Amino acid sequence: MPQFATKHFGAVDYQPESVFEFPAGLPGFEQETRFLPIEQPSSYPVVFLQSLNRPELCFITLPVRVVDPNYRPAIAAEDLQALGVAEDRQPEIGREVLCLAMVSVAEDRGPTANLLAPVVVNLKTRRGVQAIQTGSGYLHQQLLMGASGG
Repeated sequence: MPQFATKHFGAVDYQPESVFEFPAGLPGFEQETRFLPIEQPSSYPVVFLQSLNRPELCFITLPVRVVDPNYRPAIAAEDLQALGVAEDRQPEIGREVLCLAMVSVAEDRGPTANLLAPVVVNLKTRRGVQAIQTGSGYLHQQLLMGASGG
C-alpha cells in the first residue's frame, strides 16, 4: 500500500484507487492533478483534498448539500464530458458524482464555501473538475451557517 508524507496529517497510507484525478488540475493549481480525499471522524463532514505532489497543499471542502441542502448543480457540457458522465442531464449528487465546496477561512470574516465553482468527481472513474457554474446564482463566498465575521 502506498504511503504519502503530508504536512498536516503525517504519513498517510492509501489505496491507489481512492485517488481523485484532475486532468486539468484545479484553477490556480494546474500542475496539481492527483489528490487524496481524507476524512477524519473528528472533523466530519469535512473532506480534506490532499495533494499527492505537494505535502503542504491541502484544501478544506464540504459536501455541497451540507452547505445548501437544496443545491442544484448547473455543470457545463464540457465539464460533464471531462467527467465522463451523461451530457444530456445533470448528474445525480451522491450516486454519480461527489460535489464538494471549497472552504475559505479569513481573519476578517467567518468561513465561506464556494458554491459557484464546486469540485465535482465522477464516483466511478474518480476523475474530477472544478466546475464553474455561470449564471447559477450561487456565490463563491457563501457564509457558512453559524459563522460570524471577525
